[in-house]
Amino acid sequence: MAVMKPIASLDIPTGEEWLYEIKYDGFRCVMHWDKDSIRLTSKNGKNLTESFPEIVEFCSEHESTVANFLPLILDGELVVLNTDYQANFALVQQRGRLKDSTRIKQAAEERPASFLAFDIIGLHGTSIEKEPLLKRKETLATVFQQIGKGKTLSFVPGHSNPKQLWDILFDHKGEGLIAKRKNSTYQVGKSHRDWYKIKNWRKLHGFLTTYDSQNNYFTVGIYQGDDVTEIGKCAHGLRETVFATLKELFLTNGEKRGAFYHLPPAICAQIHSLDLYKNELREPAFASLLPHEQPSTMTRKRLKLDMAMLPETIELTNTDKTFWPKPGYTKGDLLTYVREISPYMLPFLKERALTIIRSPDGVEKDFFYQKHLPEYAPNFIERIPAGDNEFLLTCEGLDSLMWYANHGTVEYHIPFQKRASEYPTEIVFDLDPPDRNSFPLAIEAASLLKELLDQLNLISFVKTSGNKGLQIYIPLPEQSMSYEQTALFTQAMAWTIEKAQPKSFTTERMKKNRGGRLYIDYVQHGKDKTIIAPYSTRKTPEATVATPLFWNEVKDGLSPEQFTIHNVPGRVKKLGCPFSDYQLAKQKQQTESILTLIT
Repeated sequence: MAVMKPIASLDIPTGEEWLYEIKYDGFRCVMHWDKDSIRLTSKNGKNLTESFPEIVEFCSEHESTVANFLPLILDGELVVLNTDYQANFALVQQRGRLKDSTRIKQAAEERPASFLAFDIIGLHGTSIEKEPLLKRKETLATVFQQIGKGKTLSFVPGHSNPKQLWDILFDHKGEGLIAKRKNSTYQVGKSHRDWYKIKNWRKLHGFLTTYDSQNNYFTVGIYQGDDVTEIGKCAHGLRETVFATLKELFLTNGEKRGAFYHLPPAICAQIHSLDLYKNELREPAFASLLPHEQPSTMTRKRLKLDMAMLPETIELTNTDKTFWPKPGYTKGDLLTYVREISPYMLPFLKERALTIIRSPDGVEKDFFYQKHLPEYAPNFIERIPAGDNEFLLTCEGLDSLMWYANHGTVEYHIPFQKRASEYPTEIVFDLDPPDRNSFPLAIEAASLLKELLDQLNLISFVKTSGNKGLQIYIPLPEQSMSYEQTALFTQAMAWTIEKAQPKSFTTERMKKNRGGRLYIDYVQHGKDKTIIAPYSTRKTPEATVATPLFWNEVKDGLSPEQFTIHNVPGRVKKLGCPFSDYQLAKQKQQTESILTLIT
C-alpha cells in the first residue's frame, strides 16, 4: 500500500503548528484490521502477515476491545525494540527474511516484534485521510485506550518539545525524529511539505582508498593496527564540484584495476551513517572532507568511540590508557561500554545516592571509594546537600554517567531506597560463595530461592554480582514495606534455605566459620547499605559486569566470567534486557504473601 513518506531534513522545523514523534528503525507497515482478519503490508506492498505471527495473535485476542472501530487501517512501524526509544533493525530484518514457519515462531518467542502505530487512516471501513493529523491522532489515542498499554501493539504519541524529545532520542541512540504539521492531511508519497525526518547520525571518521567508476562509490577504510580495513562505501553528500574534484583525483593518480582506482590512505573524511553492521554503512553520506586530519588517526579505536556517540559535554582524556591489563581493555573500551549500556543502567541509578569506586589508572593500580561530589564536578550533575558543604553523588542522566566513567569510575553501588524515601524499593538477596570455583553453589541456592518465591507468587529477577555470586531481586511497590518488615522476610527466607541444606549454605557472618559454604547475606539488605548496580562494571581482572540474567540461564555451566564489557552490550541487543519489565513488576507485585508470612 502506498504511504505518506517524510522528507529528509537536517534541521528540525519549529513552531506551534508542529508536533514531533520518535522515528523507529524497522519496517514501515500498514495494518488492515477487520473482523477475524489481520493483514500487515509493507510500504512496498509486500505481505508481512505470516512473518509476524505474534502481532496477528495479539490483535485476534484483543479484537473485542476494538470491535466498534472495525474495519481499521493503521500506519506504523514493525520493530524489535531494544528500549522504548531504540529499535533493533538487524533483528527485524532477519525476521523479514525467514521463510520457515517453525523458525519464525521461534524468533517471535525469543525476541517478539512490536507494531508501533503513529497514524490511523481508516475507521469503520471509511477513509479518514482528509482529516487533519491532530484529529487522527486523537482518534488513534481513543482506539488505544480500549486496547490498553502493551508492547506488542503500541501507540506512538506526539510531543510538543523537540529539544526534549531529541535529548531522549540521543540518550537511547534512536534513529531520529519526525516533525509533522498538526493540520496535515494524509498524502501519499512526498508531494507535500508536512512531514520531515531528522536522522540521529553517527559521525564516523575514515580515509578513502578506492573509487568505483561503475557506481561512483568510494571505499572508506581505517587502520586496524598496521593493516587497512574497509568499513563501508559512500557516494552521496558532497557538493557536485567537490565530488568532481575527488573523482578526478582518483582517476588521475589512482592505480587502475578494472573499474576500480586505488590510492594509499591520504584523503580523510567524516561520514554520517545510521549504523555500521558487518562492514556495511547504513545510509551513509559524506559530512565533509578533512584535509587537515592525518590518516594515522583513523583507527579502530577511534571508530568505536565515534559509534558510541559520546555526549559533547564530556572532554575525553587518555582513552588509550589500559584499564584491564589481562584482556587489554582500555579506558576507551570502558567509555564505549558505559555509553552503550546506559539506557539499561541509568534507570537503576536515578534518584539514588551513589557510592562509586574510582581507579583512574586502571583496576590493578590505586583505587578509592567516593560518596560525595568533588568540587570540580560540572554543573550538569545535580547537587543534593549532604551536610557540611558536601553533596551526594547523583546520576540523573547520560552526561553525569559518562563524566563519572571519564574520571575512572569502575563500580557503581546503590542503596535499596531512593534519596527522598525511607522505604526500600526492592528486596535483594546476595548469594555469596567462598570463591569463583564454588559458583555452582550460587546456582543451587538461587534455584531454591526461586522456588520459594514462586510459591509466594512473587515476581523475582536475578543477576550476577559480577564477581563470584548471584543476586536475587524482588521489586516492591512504592512505600509498600518498611525495612523492618523486609528484614524479617529476608531472614526467614535465608534461614529456610540454610535449614534445607546446612552443609552447603550458611547465614554465618564470620568468614572463618563458614567452612566453604555459600553465605546467604540477608543482613546487607538495610537502609543506606548498598549493592552493585545492574550492568555496573567490576574491578576484576577480566572486566566482568554485574549482569542481569533470564531465569532459564541459571543452570549448570553458568559462570560470572562469561559476561564482560566486551560482550554484554551485544548480548542485550540480541536477547533483550532481562530486567526490561522491572518497573512494571514493581507496580504488579503483590506483597500480601510476604506480610502474611512475617506477621
